Amino acid sequence: MKITFDVSVQNFKSIDVLPKSWVTEDYIKLLDVLEYGDTDGLTDKELEEMCLLSLADLEPHESAEIVLRYVFKNQFNDGQFESLSYEIIEDQSWETYSDLHKHQDFFNVGQLLYKAYNGKFKHPTAMLFEVVFKANRAESLSVFENELEATIIRLLAQGMPSNTLLKRLLKDELKGADFPSANDILWQLDRIDSSTSSFTYRVLSSKRWFDDIKYVEDFTAILELE
Repeated sequence: MKITFDVSVQNFKSIDVLPKSWVTEDYIKLLDVLEYGDTDGLTDKELEEMCLLSLADLEPHESAEIVLRYVFKNQFNDGQFESLSYEIIEDQSWETYSDLHKHQDFFNVGQLLYKAYNGKFKHPTAMLFEVVFKANRAESLSVFENELEATIIRLLAQGMPSNTLLKRLLKDELKGADFPSANDILWQLDRIDSSTSSFTYRVLSSKRWFDDIKYVEDFTAILELE
């Protein structure tokens, strides 16, 4: 069975800070690790500024290891943390690390370090956009009830250039094979509007996967179901 959708990508923009990625409590905890001292009386803005300044007082790899350990907790051993603290200075770990499940957290680490050192680290960039899927029949919208992330990626990829990374690396998944990495490719996904014939989603993902979305014009996509 084939289901057709009219797809419209809207309000595309690149961002370098993910929504709610770093909050006041995080800055307080990091300042404690950094042995800053008493933080009582500091405003939220001052806490952020003191955290960034305290990180910048250290060698880049030292700050990187502190932030990596804070974010990833016990997901790596000591040797791995040490290696990653040097790698993230040169590499875009939020795009290149082998485990896609960790990419969003690497992005948040990189974003804080980039801001603390005013550019010594790589500049993380993510893609934020909205997409409208309009169906010819209202019942067609039921395809979004299962494998939501995979369904959205399969539809979006059809409007993207032939050489886009999604099409080159995920050929089988886009054709319908198991797609366990879909949840790790779309970092944040929210339905922001709906009607009897359409759903609108806000999508946040890595530049690695969706940089080409800026070239996409309205298109028709076909989803093939068994």
